[in-house]
Parts: sequence; C-alpha cells; structure tokens
Amino acid sequence: MADEELDAILIQVTVPLPIPMIYAAFTDAGQLKGWLCDDARVDPRVGGEYVLVWSGPTPFESRGRVLAMQPDLDLDFLWSGPPEFAELMNRPEPKTHVYVRLSESPEGIDVTLEHAGWGSGAAWEEARSWHFHLWDERLHLLKDYLIKQAYG
Repeated sequence: MADEELDAILIQVTVPLPIPMIYAAFTDAGQLKGWLCDDARVDPRVGGEYVLVWSGPTPFESRGRVLAMQPDLDLDFLWSGPPEFAELMNRPEPKTHVYVRLSESPEGIDVTLEHAGWGSGAAWEEARSWHFHLWDERLHLLKDYLIKQAYG
C-alpha cells in the first residue's frame, strides 16, 4: 500500500476589517508586496498568472496561476516551492495549491488558508513544515498590515 499524502496546511486568522479590503490583499500585487513578498504579478481572473517573488538571501519565485476565484469570498492558486524543494514540488508542474476563503465571524472576518497537495515521505514532510512556518508568519503579518492600512 502506498504512503498517504500529508494533511493540508490549515491556518486561520481573524481580521476586524471589511471583506473587500482583505480580499484585495490577496489579489492586488501592490498589497501582496506589503505583507507577503517583495514583488508580485497577479492577473485576478481564472487562468491568470499569480507570481510571487522574494529577493532575500535565497531568491525565490512562486510561479502559479489562478485556479478558481469568487470575488470577496475565495481564491485558489497553484504554488511553486522555493529552490530547496523545487525538484520535489515543481517538476514537471506545481503540485500544490493554496486556497484562501473569507467568512464572517463574530470577531471580524476569518481568513482561512489551506495549502494542499503534499506528497508523502520525509522530503515532503520537510517541505510542508517549511511552508507551514511561512504561512503562519505571513498571515499574522497580513493582519498587522491591514490594520495599519486601515487605521495608520
């Protein structure tokens, strides 16, 4: 019997701001640069490009495309892993995708991120762990970024 795939990464933050403002932080290249990456190119339509660029000590470009989207509700895009996981995650094409859903809650808007499509084995576990830490850090930065944008 083959090994089972690893569970999806699932992270949620609650942001006390209007849904359109939060949704734009995922679909507007200028806003993505405020909390997630150093540069971005986004064509916010199904099939459009979704490219995120980091220039730090280990330059990294996640080249993907929008798989599905419903404005002010959800967004699903292909994800390319960083250089250390490129052979595992990106060949011959990206194997994982990131799904973001916004929903109302008593405290504000729940932003739920699910990064799915992980394989099995030690190399996949390492890649999944790296991405868990990235998304956990960046979603908390998203909340701080948006509150600062709204209130200064």
